[in-house]
Amino acid sequence: QVQLVESGGGWVQAGGSLRLSCAVSGRTSATYVMGWFRQAPGKTREFVAAIRWSGSITYYTDSVKGRFTISRDNAKNTVFLQMNSLKPEDTAVYYCAARRGLMMGRSPSAYGEYDYWGQGTQVTVSS
Repeated sequence: QVQLVESGGGWVQAGGSLRLSCAVSGRTSATYVMGWFRQAPGKTREFVAAIRWSGSITYYTDSVKGRFTISRDNAKNTVFLQMNSLKPEDTAVYYCAARRGLMMGRSPSAYGEYDYWGQGTQVTVSS
């Protein structure tokens, strides 16, 4: 079993920055992939970014490329999402998620393929 706890959400003006953290506990392995998703009111859950637990491969949805950076600290069992140049449309509940593996060449964006989820953290960007 894997437990995920997000933190770092809050309120920020457009153009500002926030850094989300996801503390990971339980049994993981090098094959795990960690993802960030978000869900705005009335919308479906949307893939934001993902990173493999080992190696350096990262994935981003087009709308956040160049603004968001996903990273991890394996020693601290923590995954981060650095969000810069925030826009009002980034307002959502952000969720950390983990999946047991991902074949090379496959997309990590399908939320139904993730095995574990955190409780979410609210990010609000005002214009």
